[in-house]
Amino acid sequence: MDWKEHKKRLLKDPEFRKEYEVLEPEYKLASALIRLRLAKGLTQEQLAKLLNTKQESIARLESGGSLPSLSTIKKVANALDAELEINLRPKPNSEEDLLVKLK
Repeated sequence: MDWKEHKKRLLKDPEFRKEYEVLEPEYKLASALIRLRLAKGLTQEQLAKLLNTKQESIARLESGGSLPSLSTIKKVANALDAELEINLRPKPNSEEDLLVKLK
């Protein structure tokens, strides 16, 4: 069984799904950082030097296990020549979303 199939099975468990959704933003950010770094052809060590930090710090960012500050994300985006975009939107079926649908 590959990871996608395993993940699909795990997400059927409501408790697992809830925890997965809580951590999803961190993992999406980590995934984006890895993709951008690799697209630039940089190692973690090289990116760390651009940011005047240690490779271990980049590894922590890419693990998704911790949430970096906005200023750190801005520095990483700048080093990777990337545009930072932050979105806040109502959750599907939120009270505000329902009000909009009722109008």
